[in-house]
Amino acid sequence: MIESWTFEPDNSAPVSPDSVPADSVPADSVPAALRKRITGNRLETWLTSSSGRSLAVVTNTERTMVVLLDGPDDPGEHAVTPGAEGWSDGFVLSNGQDDAYPDEDTVPIDEAFGLAEHIVRTGHWPTDSTWVSDR
Repeated sequence: MIESWTFEPDNSAPVSPDSVPADSVPADSVPAALRKRITGNRLETWLTSSSGRSLAVVTNTERTMVVLLDGPDDPGEHAVTPGAEGWSDGFVLSNGQDDAYPDEDTVPIDEAFGLAEHIVRTGHWPTDSTWVSDR
């Protein structure tokens, strides 16, 4: 079964692996949709899959927390930048909460776009990415 994804809470048309080709970045791609949301000052984005998984992308426009959850009670796993030093703030959630994270627990925004696209297209982290389990 092919897993499909939708942006929450919009419940917009599904973004499926078929709509995000590996060799191109169409205008309606996950990175393009994320950029549009960020431009509109929506720094927290959730995607939900047809199998009940969730993908969270929270950014301060420079660094991004990318979290993949298997279900509602799953602590999940998140992308990391091993060895990164310092902290970044400005990760504003939809409820107004303003978070800060160690840079090691986030990735540069362009990398986050690629991670999100790959997860939506394939269902898993890219083999060349670094992530940790929070389980």
